Amino acid sequence: MERLVLDRPMRIAQIAPLYESVPPQFYGGTERVVSYLTEELVAMGHEVTLFASGDSHTSARLISSCRRALRLDSSCVDQLACHYQMLENVMERVHEFEILHFHVDYLHFPFSRRCAVPHLTTLHGRLNIPELAPLYRTFMDVPLASISLNQRKPLPWANWIGNVYHGLPAPAVRIASGGKDYLAFIGRIAREKRVDRAIEIAVKSGMPLKIAAKVDPSDREYYEREIKPLLHHPLVEYIGEISEEQKTNFLGDAYAQIFPIDWPEPFGLCMIEAMSVGTPTIAFDCGSVSEVLRDGVSGYIVNDVEHAIDAVPKVASHPAHARRPPQGSAQRCGQRESLLSRRRRALKVCQVFWGVQSPVPLGRNRKIQD
Repeated sequence: MERLVLDRPMRIAQIAPLYESVPPQFYGGTERVVSYLTEELVAMGHEVTLFASGDSHTSARLISSCRRALRLDSSCVDQLACHYQMLENVMERVHEFEILHFHVDYLHFPFSRRCAVPHLTTLHGRLNIPELAPLYRTFMDVPLASISLNQRKPLPWANWIGNVYHGLPAPAVRIASGGKDYLAFIGRIAREKRVDRAIEIAVKSGMPLKIAAKVDPSDREYYEREIKPLLHHPLVEYIGEISEEQKTNFLGDAYAQIFPIDWPEPFGLCMIEAMSVGTPTIAFDCGSVSEVLRDGVSGYIVNDVEHAIDAVPKVASHPAHARRPPQGSAQRCGQRESLLSRRRRALKVCQVFWGVQSPVPLGRNRKIQD
């Protein structure tokens, strides 16, 4: 299947959210993954067009519907309007492509279901929202790809045709010094991310905690009321958002990453980012965690704060702390080598593309999985 796709380059449209640039300047897991995939598809010889914000950087052809990432553009009032302008741009050019790959949740469904060109939607978010079930039942014919099997649980009957885990580009796989004795929290400060748990774990373990995270407007009140008072502890340092360049050293120099989530995380890109630099992750067993991490190998999977605190001293004897060359880090600090491979992910996505062009009867999920 993979050989067939590689033998014939495809004309592919990648349709990204406009909230962040591709790749993002700071936080933005979906846009970063879209960038990784786009660049790898171009390197494989495919003709790729990226629909994204105007400040994106790509080796593909870029078509933009807004000047810059919407989250960073204070002049943008209606973000949805920009997305619908982008979808209209896609449909005006639909004859140019053999496959449309959407990363914008369900916004395009009324357009794409009436489109003759094969299309695939990779879902990057949570699906346990009550209003989503009737929506996806209405659009049962839309082909979907998941980023973990756990992500599918709220909608097991949906038109899933593939499951493809995220991967990282090879240049990112390197071991940092590991000389600093701090716990790391990275991502965003939101109720479901539970940075309060990370603070409690650090304080009770007697270890410094560095927090590299953004605060969205919707989470500002939660931050001000519940999290900001906790940041005054001498062991806690709030850094704010960091760039991709800063992330490698931030995670690689950490004693361990704390991933104390309290929601059905669809994937959790920071877990494989920590793997790639040889840093173990102490993660709460929610969402995709047990698919991405292997307990005792890529870190420790726990169920509560007490077990997380118990796991902290175990990290000192973890194989990753030997800080050996990066060739061994994937085996010692990852569930599978494939979770660190951007090329393998691109091959899997191409396999799903091929499946989209060979439709099966509605309701029979194809079994294309990582």
